[in-house]
Amino acid sequence: MMENHKYAVVDIETTGHSSSNGDRIIQLAIVFVENKQIMNTYSTFVNPEKPIPSFIQDLTKIKEKDVVDAPLFEQVAATIHDLLQDHIFVAHNIHFDLSFLQAELKRVGLPKLVCKTVDTVEFAKLMFPNVYSFKLQDLAEELHIDLHTAHRADDDALATAHLLNKCMEQLSTLPIRTIELLHKRSFQLKSNLSLIFFQVLTKKRKEYESREFLFYRNIPLMQEKEMNSNQNRAIKFPNQKSEKLALFRANLLNFEERQGQFKLLDKIYQSLQEQTEIVCEAETGIGKTLGYLLPATIYAIEKQKPVIISTYTTHLIDQLELEEIPKLEKLLGYDIRVAKLKGMQHYIDLQRFWQHLQHEDESYDETFTIMQVLVWLTITNAGDLTELNVSGGGQLFLEKIRRTDRNVSVDLASIDYYERALRKSKECDVLVTNHAMILADQDREFQLLADGCATIIDEAHQFIHAAVSKKERVFSYTNWKYVLGQFGTLDTDQLLGRLTKMSIPNPLKMRLEKLYVAIVETFDLAVVYIINAIQQSSIRSKYTKRSIGIDELDLNDTILRNVSNAIQAFVLSAKSIVHSSYVSNLDEFQESTLLNEWDYWLSELEIKVNEWDDIFLLDEEIEAKWIEFDTRSIPGSLTVIKRPLHIHDEINKAINPMREAGGIVWTSGTITVPNNRYFITSQLGLSPSIPIYQFKAAKDYYKGAELLIVEDMPDIKQVSQSEYIEAVAEAIVQTVLVTGGRCFVLFTSQDMLRKTVELIQDTNLLEDYMLFAQGMTSGSRMRLLKSFQRFSKSVLFGTNSFWEGVDVPGDALSVIIMVRLPFSSPDDPLFKKRAELLTKSGQNPFSAYSLPEAVLRFRQGFGRLIRASSDKGTFIVLDRRIEIKSYGQDFLQSIPNIPIKKVSLENMVLELENWYTK
Repeated sequence: MMENHKYAVVDIETTGHSSSNGDRIIQLAIVFVENKQIMNTYSTFVNPEKPIPSFIQDLTKIKEKDVVDAPLFEQVAATIHDLLQDHIFVAHNIHFDLSFLQAELKRVGLPKLVCKTVDTVEFAKLMFPNVYSFKLQDLAEELHIDLHTAHRADDDALATAHLLNKCMEQLSTLPIRTIELLHKRSFQLKSNLSLIFFQVLTKKRKEYESREFLFYRNIPLMQEKEMNSNQNRAIKFPNQKSEKLALFRANLLNFEERQGQFKLLDKIYQSLQEQTEIVCEAETGIGKTLGYLLPATIYAIEKQKPVIISTYTTHLIDQLELEEIPKLEKLLGYDIRVAKLKGMQHYIDLQRFWQHLQHEDESYDETFTIMQVLVWLTITNAGDLTELNVSGGGQLFLEKIRRTDRNVSVDLASIDYYERALRKSKECDVLVTNHAMILADQDREFQLLADGCATIIDEAHQFIHAAVSKKERVFSYTNWKYVLGQFGTLDTDQLLGRLTKMSIPNPLKMRLEKLYVAIVETFDLAVVYIINAIQQSSIRSKYTKRSIGIDELDLNDTILRNVSNAIQAFVLSAKSIVHSSYVSNLDEFQESTLLNEWDYWLSELEIKVNEWDDIFLLDEEIEAKWIEFDTRSIPGSLTVIKRPLHIHDEINKAINPMREAGGIVWTSGTITVPNNRYFITSQLGLSPSIPIYQFKAAKDYYKGAELLIVEDMPDIKQVSQSEYIEAVAEAIVQTVLVTGGRCFVLFTSQDMLRKTVELIQDTNLLEDYMLFAQGMTSGSRMRLLKSFQRFSKSVLFGTNSFWEGVDVPGDALSVIIMVRLPFSSPDDPLFKKRAELLTKSGQNPFSAYSLPEAVLRFRQGFGRLIRASSDKGTFIVLDRRIEIKSYGQDFLQSIPNIPIKKVSLENMVLELENWYTK
């Protein structure tokens, strides 16, 4: 039985990652667990007989004085070895703790530990597949586990022991069938979790299964949650200021009156009532989200039709549902019926997943992801695959089980997650979706968003990017090779090879193989042809990563068209041959699965050939097409991008049905720039007659902000790039040292970012700090941000694309350094094409596009600094153009009225010292 197992939960802290390179243990802790009870603990500091690096001291809070009188490892090694015998060894990332400990035991002459293992990283990923991060500190916060001091062995070991119990408790709540399916695959895991699965399953079979689940082909599914019925009472909009104050004060803790927010409430409610279209720019500090949610929700309840709220990212959709809507419910004392609706591809296809369960898994990643999905299906109500936190290899598997078919079988209609979402969208008060969904709705035979009473488009400036993305086409060499590789030849285990199990006449199979080989040959020939054209062009650069406009190359359509013809011939023949009525050596299920796979990958080929034609063979004047590549990895890095420059028609086509249904509110924190009020709205294709309202934060909201312009930075045009980077690195180092970290650094070039970070690393001047850099440090944007927040002595380096939507309230961020004013590079192919079109129309590309675009980015960068009235921060600009160029005033006028000081680098240090000691 599970209760008879004895677990030793171990955590160690070390001077570094490699015992073989001389790193040593500085603290070791063991927590003994039996019958889910903590029976005993052991903890000791260890003298490593070497200095503890500053970074390790900052991370673990273990100082030299803590270990100076501690025993050497050889003095406690035998005791540790004896304590761990006859226990299952448990650790969070067992590969590190056990491997390091084994190496140290060997070093002092003790035998290797022989034990079963449980990795709580592996266990937690299976039991909680939808949490954001599997780092111990993040899991502890998510699962309400006390973790007093992270990265201290005693506290980490205790938290890991509680995590082990949480995982076991979660496993025990799963239905028997799910545990059976998990146990079947558990023998392929990296630690001995099969022991736990078997014992929980044995116990579970003796107990009564009390939880109710839907089942699809013996896969347990969470029951659909019923929406709250709408209360039979009206909610009145608080028209008077006194009514608003009474409502907010009674229901929101620590409420601070924001006059701008109340004005925003009134303006939006008026617009919805009058069914007009308006634009609202609401600065940080206004309370924009609640400012549109309250009037929109009340209006929807009045009309008994849903209000549609659209934002840009999945993260923001979840934030609305999980944070803002509950806040509004508390404010109104009303259960709001909320539905989320995303594109079909976000949802799981249950039939495809069931079919994959019948196959042998291709890899550890596939096995592991299948197990995560099995658990997730018992806890998800939405069936949205973005809820899952899977590995890179796991993402490849998720692509295989996405919902892509427009029609669903009758037996699946009631439980299919996409169909569920559609049903909810018809019965809600608030329908939350994203910009991409609105844009895609115009192409549907039956529009999904046509029944709303009004529409709020949040992050309105991002609607432009969403529209561009919808029309953008991208050719990726590696992606094409992956798709083509799914077919193989008759002597492989790929799709063509598996046809040998069907009694298709050999001449037909050989014909298909010949047509497939023709695709590969014509594709490879076309790629070589493109590479030769690039090499023969006049492009010269000292950088390995380059881009070049397609119109700068002399390409022959015939060679490119051969690829399309070869794919079309193969797809046509494959559809005819594969689905012909031949006797099969496969059973009905296996045959159905194989045919479904053929259908899926043939449809992928059809998508690919359409992309190929669109990119290489179709020319439109109002678009930019360019090739990106890295000279160090051709053709692997070869990417071709086609992007539209004008998307007015696309946006208006999507929005017009919503205009007919009710009012439209476009809102954003940054939608105007000085001297070009209509810069964003004109790109959206909005009429100049649509009013733009601006709502400012209270005057004292930015009292904790200042802007410093460093006057003695060199002119980048007068010095070499290396000299300029040295000056930038010096300014960053001085700033970080005086502020103690908590610093963002914003670049316009990934190349300059990389070289600056490498120079700082080489100097070791910031060796006591954690440096996180976009494009250099692994992980997503949100993961880098989480890592940055975890350490007080940290610096985060990013480019323009990194900053929008990043929110770091409080002391986690104290300084933003803007290295260069965020103009687009004049060599950027997209900018060059846009400038060419503006020039043709008689406009100045700089004043009409380049400057307002940069000013908008400048505003967005500044907007990351102060996220609450109590925040304090400094915005440092290293680019002297903001001072010496006439357009510098456009940047300064675009941000709130805060103190602006021109200082030398030396005086900047003094100013920062004075500012942060006030």
